Amino acid sequence: MVPSPDREPTFLPLTVAATEQAALRAGEDPAALALSRRAEAADSAAAGCWLALVAGCDSGRQAVLDAVRALTEEASGRAGDLCGAVPRRRLVEAELRVDEAVREADGAEFAEALADYDQAAATVVVHVSNRLGNLSR
Repeated sequence: MVPSPDREPTFLPLTVAATEQAALRAGEDPAALALSRRAEAADSAAAGCWLALVAGCDSGRQAVLDAVRALTEEASGRAGDLCGAVPRRRLVEAELRVDEAVREADGAEFAEALADYDQAAATVVVHVSNRLGNLSR
């Protein structure tokens, strides 16, 4: 039986929603669409890693690290000078915490780290989206 999308675990709901909204606001902007795809890929990889951690498997760990790193790079690159150093630093610190939890195979720490990462990434995305929206007026 195919799992219902409504029942799929999600670990980056704020970031996915923020990137989707930013992509809608930006129209066909390739950078906004790329960021949204990165967020969805990171969320999917996180769900796969979570299942592997719960099952005691090693699979999926590197995939989530790669996906989160790519999302951080994409968000930071898009932020450029539009977002202060504090939100970007917080995002990098949250990424490091995810990395540590994955390497330690600590499911509870993984979930907490991703919640922190989600909030940090969404903050950067919303801040940049708002700044870009204000600059285009």
